[in-house]
Formats: sequence, structure tokens, C-alpha cells
Amino acid sequence: MGRVVMEGRDPPAAGVLLRSILVVLAAQGGRAQKGDGCGPSVLGPNSGTLSSLGYPRTYPNNTVCEWEISVPHGDRVHFRFAELDIEDGNCQVNYLRLYNGVGPERSEIVKYCGLNVMVKELIESTGNQVTVQFMSGNHQAGRGFYLSYSTTKHSDLITCVDKGTDFPEAEFSKYCPAGCLTSTEEISGTMPKGYRESSPVCVAAVHAGVVSNAEGGRIDVVSSKGIPHYEAMLANNVTSTGGTLSNSLFTFKTHGCYGRLGLESSGVADTQLSASSVWEWNNIVGEDSVWAPSGARLNKAGLPWASSEINSQQWLQVDLKREKRITGIATTGSTLREYQYYVSAYRVLYSNNGQQWFIYREANSSQDKIFQGNINYQQEVRNNFIPPIEARFVRINPTLWHQRIALKLELLGCQNPNAGRGKADPRSRGSSPSHHTPPPAGTKRPPHLDGTTHTPDIRNTTMPPHTGKDVALAAVLLPVLVMVLTALILIVVCAWHWKNRKKSSEGTYDLPHWDRTDWWKSMKQLLPSRMVETEDAVRYSSSSEVGRLTVGGAAPRLHAEPAEYAQPLVSGVTTLGARSTFKPDEGPDPGYSDPNLYDAPISPDVYHAYAEPLPASGSEYATPIVVDMGCHPSSLNQPPAACAFIGAGPVSLLPRTDSSQAGPSDYDTPKTSTGQVMPTEDLTYQVPQGSTQKPMGKS
Repeated sequence: MGRVVMEGRDPPAAGVLLRSILVVLAAQGGRAQKGDGCGPSVLGPNSGTLSSLGYPRTYPNNTVCEWEISVPHGDRVHFRFAELDIEDGNCQVNYLRLYNGVGPERSEIVKYCGLNVMVKELIESTGNQVTVQFMSGNHQAGRGFYLSYSTTKHSDLITCVDKGTDFPEAEFSKYCPAGCLTSTEEISGTMPKGYRESSPVCVAAVHAGVVSNAEGGRIDVVSSKGIPHYEAMLANNVTSTGGTLSNSLFTFKTHGCYGRLGLESSGVADTQLSASSVWEWNNIVGEDSVWAPSGARLNKAGLPWASSEINSQQWLQVDLKREKRITGIATTGSTLREYQYYVSAYRVLYSNNGQQWFIYREANSSQDKIFQGNINYQQEVRNNFIPPIEARFVRINPTLWHQRIALKLELLGCQNPNAGRGKADPRSRGSSPSHHTPPPAGTKRPPHLDGTTHTPDIRNTTMPPHTGKDVALAAVLLPVLVMVLTALILIVVCAWHWKNRKKSSEGTYDLPHWDRTDWWKSMKQLLPSRMVETEDAVRYSSSSEVGRLTVGGAAPRLHAEPAEYAQPLVSGVTTLGARSTFKPDEGPDPGYSDPNLYDAPISPDVYHAYAEPLPASGSEYATPIVVDMGCHPSSLNQPPAACAFIGAGPVSLLPRTDSSQAGPSDYDTPKTSTGQVMPTEDLTYQVPQGSTQKPMGKS
């Protein structure tokens, strides 16, 4: 009877993954393997992994292996195949058989023989004991088999080669078997950033410290969008490689307790660090170099701690001042190019009083746990504790090293929620440290480790629980918020624009904005002539603005202000024809009064945008009124007061022509000094005549 303890995955050299197998022959609860055809396997009390010798390469000829598996009473066993590829040339000597029970009374469950056989269903036993038998004869092809098992409590059992791409769900929960370090599949990425979608999920879980390779366990996985680059790191005996951009990644939900406990940040004082010995020497320039324990801080520049003695009895101690929950450890070598020292394997001891020490061991194991250390002097290596250590004092005891014992470290964990409460004796997981013979100095080969380092619950800062709902809510609220802000900005801009436009329109005619555009002008040109004439009929009301002119001073001079439309020259109520160049009356604005009824004549060189084209035969401007500059009498009974308009004296300005004047128009025609009507060319404008002839005398 014997038990396969486990194979370890040594760090790859030049990117090539190497494997080694450590088999310890010892009676262990009825779980055993025997024969010469057994591949890397882990037989745990609740789950495990089995494979043929040489997998994934071709298995050897004429070999046999039997695994006897026992789980707790009352439970049953089920199997899930990752691969089954056995040459079927002679199934009498090439096959894989599963039996209920062990020994002579066992009964066959199923027999497999064939190349690339797909077995998707779970194969279940009827009891708590099962025998797996693999036999090979002469063959030329076939990779053998690779399978996992667990108790039937875990119906969501998966294999060690299932990748993130095999699970389309955004979140899922699965059960990983023990022994997934037997897989040759590579992973890419690290915690907390996540792992590339092509990585085997269970192997990544061991690397992340979510489950132990020796026990397996349940994982909660979250998928998300990929990142441009995935980091490489050695952790828990698993080396992840760097990776490039992928469509998605996955990471793990955890319970937290993965913070750094103060060595790097100097939260742990120098007086809390001590060592078995300290290396001191004089450098080339005669200065003393002390490799003290205070230098053993991860990511801190300067000399690390190094021991003066080179043997396996050296240690570095950290006093945390109070009991903490310690879930992991990260180490580097000297980080100095000129001193390429590092520790390649070590043990961890812990104590609550600093007097009685216990060596950390894996669960359900009676052997001391040897942790994978560094493989060079610079890169960081992480190991996790499953279950975590609860102690005040921690010691690192190097067992293998390169050239000289030297290291920097950081402890990972959190406050202990069970501090001060009654708890199990830590000796249940450890024993007093034994003294080992110092190994020779020089380069040491890293050991083949018993499975993967124990790991605590790690806080996942990349993908916390229920992140999918938060992302969906943010995806809805963000566009709504952007739309609301945009609407508010538009409202403010429109209000400001309307306010400035209203201010700028004071003192002008209140015309509809659409009537001031070229669009209205174009539309009016397209309308029929009769319709245009009807629309252009405008009536102007008289005003008393002329009364503002007094005799007390010089007569006002007409000042030409640029206007949008030519203004009427008389104050009488007159209807203009369709050929008028005056502004059409769109309706008076209540309360509006024009401070100036008079307008300068429109220059012949400027054509207003709203003036309609006139026929060549007609007059280009409305008939002007001419002031008789000579003040000659005329048949229109023009009073001499008109001369006062040009500064002749304090006489009144008649606001209107004589009512006895015959003619359909209220506008006077220009006249010469003899009273004759002048032609329409080169006319000047005359001040409009009022409807009554009231001299403007002194008041």
C-alpha cells in the first residue's frame, strides 16, 4: 500500500516547463497506487487527479498500474475525464477499467479502449471505495488518460485542463480537484489583475492562492474584458508566463485578508526584526557593510539581510507585536547585481510567545512544508498559506540558497478576528523544528515540493462580487447623465442667446425673424404679382414727432441713419402700392414708438435685401418731396415758414401740404424756383408736409 504524495512543477528553464515526481510509500487511509505504469497522481481524501505514465506523451509498453481510492463513509466517488486516448489494436491488453470496491470482491463499473474517446458524463461509483486499473501492451499510438475525481457532493467537478474559454458565463462557480499541478498546461497572468482566458482555471486558482494543490476546493470565477498585457510571476510552485492582449480574462472572488503587514511601508519597526546572525565586512573603499535584519524589507533599496553563517540553522524573525492572521509571504533575493544571493527554499515557523515554535505543514500532512523560494536574485516569488497562520512571531528558516543566505520579504495578511478567543492548539499543524545538517555552500537546486503552497482567502481588487450588476447600472446611468447635462447646457446657451438678441433688437422695428431672412425674400419673389401687391399694401399712422421741432433754435438737420427699410416721409395715413420700397407693415408692436419718424434717403448704390425689383420704366425710389430753397411762391400756397427749416428765421414748419392741393398722393412733387414740376431724375427729398398749416411761432 502506498500513497502518491504529489508532483511539483519546477520553474521552467528558458520557458520550458519541467516536472518531477516525488512518491512517498506510506500507509495512508487506504489510498494507494501500485505498479510500474502510474503517472503523476494525487489521491486526496475528498478529491484527486490520476494520469498514465508519460502523459501527455505516449505511455510505455507492457505496463500496469492500479489506484485504490477511498473517501469518507457515506460518500460516493465520481470521475470526470479530461482525456482518454488508448490504442484499440488489442483491447485485451490495452484498456482502462473502473471498479466498485477494492480487492478480490470488486466489481467492474466500466471499461474503456480506443483512441480519442470523448467521455463527457460523470462516472459514479456505488460506494466509498473505487479501484482504477490501467494496462498497456505493445502499441504505437495513444497518449494515455488524464482524469479527476471527487465525492458526489461536488457535482460541478471540473478537470485540471478546463480553460476560461470553456465557460461562457460571466460568473460561475466550480469545484477544482486536488493535484492540478500535474497538468502541463501553462497559465498567463497573476493576481489581482487576472488571468488570460486561455489559462486552465484550476491551475490559475492554485497560482492565485485561492485553493491548495494538496486539497483542491471550490472557486468563484468572474470573467471580464481582457487587458493588453499579462504579467509573469512564480507563485505557489506555478510559473505564469507573460501574455498579450486577449478578448477576455478571469479572476477569482475571495474573502479578503491579503494586505501587506508593514515591512515594506516601515509599519514594522527595525526593532521588530531580528536574525540568528548578521554578515558584516569591509568593502573595497574601507567602509563597513552591515547586512542587518532592518534591510530585509521588500522593494526597499539597500543591502538585504544576510547571515554570517552559511547553514540551515539560520533564521530571520518578524515580531508583529500582536497576533495577526498571516495568509502569505513574498520574497526576493539581494536585488543587487554585484551580490546575486538568494534563498531557493525555506520553511516557515510561527509562535505566539517567541519561545515555543511550530513548523508550518499542509493540511492532513505530518511532514514539514518546504516552500519554493526564489530562482534568481531579483524577481519576487509569492507563497500562500492554506489554512492561514494565526500568530505574533514568524521565522523564515532557509534550507537551500545560492552562494549566500540573503533575502528581503513581506508578510501578507490582516488583523486576526479570532484574537483573544479560544482556538485550536497550533501544534495540530506543526511540530518543534528539528535541526538539520548544514548543506554545503554554493548554488543549490530548488527542491521538488510536495504540491502547492497553502493559500488564504485573497481580496480580489480587480473584480469584487456583484460587479456585473454595478457595471450594468453604470452603463445605463452614464448615458442618461450625459444627456441631462447636455440638455442643461443647451438651455443655458439658448437663454443667453435670446436675452442678448432681445437687447440688440431695442430701437428697431419688431419684425418676425423669418421675415428678415433671404428665405422670405426668395419666397415673395415666387408669389404671384397680385398676391404680392395685396401683401405689400401698408398703412402708416401719423405721429406728432414733428411737433418736437421748435423755433427757438436752429432748424434741425436731417441725419441719415442706416435703416433696415426706407421710412415713410409723411405722417399722413397713406396706402403704398406694390412697387413701394418701404417696409411692409407686419402689425404694430404694442407700446412701441419709433423715436424718429424721419429716415435718410436710401443711396442709389445700395439695394436693400428686402426691396423688390422695380421695372426699368418706373421710378427707382418713391417720389421725393423737394424743399423750395428759394422760398418762391407757388400754386401750392407754400408758406414762408418752410424757409425756417433751412435756417431762415423763427418760422413754423408746415407738417403737411395745403389741403386744397389736388392729386391722389400726399407727397409733393419736386419743383423749380418758378414753380414748375421737375423731372424725376436727380431729385432730393423734401420734408413731409403736415395736414394743417399752423405756423410755428414763439411759444
